[in-house]
Amino acid sequence: MRRRTVLAAAVGPLVATLTVVAAPTATALPNLSGRTVEYNVLASDATGLDAAMAAARAAGGTVTARNTAIGLITVSAPERGFTERVGRANGVFSAARSRSIGQAPKSASAPRPDAIEKEPAGLAGKARTAKIQSVGLDPLDNNLWGLTSVRADLARDKTIGDKRVKVGVLDTGVNGTHPDLAANFNKALSRNFVKDIPFDENGVIVDGPCEFRGCVDPADWDDNGHGTHVAGTIAAAANGFGVSGVAPGVSIVNIRGGQDSGFFFLQPVVDALTYSGDAGLNVINMSFFADPWLYNCDNNPADTPEQQAQQRTIKTAITRAMNYAYRHGVTQVVSLGNQHSDLGAPQDDSSSPDYPANTTHTRKIDNSSCLSLPVEGPHAIGVSSYGPSGAKADYSNYGLEKISVSAPGGYARDFFGTPWFNTIENRVLSTMPRNVGLANGLIDAAGNITPAGALIGVKKDTKPDGTVGFYQWLQGTSMASPHAVGVAALIVSQYGHYDSHGNVTMNPDRVQKVLEGTAFKSPCPNPRTVDYIKEGRDASFTATCEGDLQFNGFYGHGQVDAFAAVTRGAEFL
Repeated sequence: MRRRTVLAAAVGPLVATLTVVAAPTATALPNLSGRTVEYNVLASDATGLDAAMAAARAAGGTVTARNTAIGLITVSAPERGFTERVGRANGVFSAARSRSIGQAPKSASAPRPDAIEKEPAGLAGKARTAKIQSVGLDPLDNNLWGLTSVRADLARDKTIGDKRVKVGVLDTGVNGTHPDLAANFNKALSRNFVKDIPFDENGVIVDGPCEFRGCVDPADWDDNGHGTHVAGTIAAAANGFGVSGVAPGVSIVNIRGGQDSGFFFLQPVVDALTYSGDAGLNVINMSFFADPWLYNCDNNPADTPEQQAQQRTIKTAITRAMNYAYRHGVTQVVSLGNQHSDLGAPQDDSSSPDYPANTTHTRKIDNSSCLSLPVEGPHAIGVSSYGPSGAKADYSNYGLEKISVSAPGGYARDFFGTPWFNTIENRVLSTMPRNVGLANGLIDAAGNITPAGALIGVKKDTKPDGTVGFYQWLQGTSMASPHAVGVAALIVSQYGHYDSHGNVTMNPDRVQKVLEGTAFKSPCPNPRTVDYIKEGRDASFTATCEGDLQFNGFYGHGQVDAFAAVTRGAEFL
């Protein structure tokens, strides 16, 4: 999931603090004091928003945003006394200082646990190059081993996807003007629910200087690059230029919930999720986990009462939002995560809370009361990652409990002992915003790839009219999930219900049945326990595959297969 994440963007969601509501007493309300800060207030149920808003105002707060679908509001109020006041009101489930969802600030000392996998500069070896001759592929598609692995090239003889099928990217944004995305980008439906935050209340840089007046980016903008990379894998156009996506004929809708820096705050993420249902989106990609907690636990003894309450609120808010999207026909595909952990037997968590900086502590994780979200939320289709050899990527989470399917996510350390080991091309190539390339020194103002860009394999393609598109390699379960999303979009295109108004619908459970039923069955390796010591990893990466050919902890129901989905999917409906 840099943001998000990659391994990724990989690119996660919500936080608030629960205040225990005591029986009414005659004690005076606490005084309000201190600087003005932001709070999230969650109503006791989704229908009680008016009561929660009234309580927030009566407690001395000012409501600045609200989500009527799940009963969430954002409130500005003094930093001392507000939660105690509002927590006494009927109809309030929780109230707490706003926290982020996503990676730690750029100036933080510790990296986010699912941050992009960064290998040493100067990767050795020669890349494996597939010889693709199929009709309808683009010039750089010979680099897309993931495209052929899921047999999306063959699926094009049946369908490239229908433009009426709408796929939402809940991420750091989508560069809708990228020449490989513009044809499929639905700007009218796209929304940015985020306002840039240059720095936090302690002066720590968050997003940095605002690029646009008002500090709100356009709905076709991405200053991080993670969301644009995801979008390209899903639906880059098959237009004889650059790369093409798994479903190059469907529409992409930006439902941005992540900051430029990769943080995902509560209100924007919930707003994006519920909007996906209101806007009639068919499938959405979510490549993040809910920060600041890698696992959200009810009553972990290592956490303070306030921290415990924050995590309980995360569970409630995400569950409401995901249920809302599901009820409105949205298929929700989520990256499984990059912590190389069995989600049914999680390792100790030493990365939380990852915001604000330098506040982490080690916690034992009780699987029965701790959830990684949104992948362990309701109706999530969890996707693990494998490399070009088909081996489970070392970083990928796994386990029988939450996995659904697997997909190409990149694995730089694949092919150990061969010239292909530790090569850039073992990752996933997809679209990159020009502004991100400029900001990171990967291209220059004239559009030339710099030595730094060449070192990490940045590519470009140029149209006859001089239009240039740029592309970068990333790896993570954030890259696996959009491959599965592309297949899901083809499923909706092929088997969905089309009405006379140009709308397409398909029950998310039916989409999942086809996705899982047509996946290529992949057995556990032999031996079942795999260590990655020779690849340079420590013993914490060692993983044991449980299950059988039909369903196991490394591949779930199998590797997603676009061709099988569009030709045999009816068997599972």
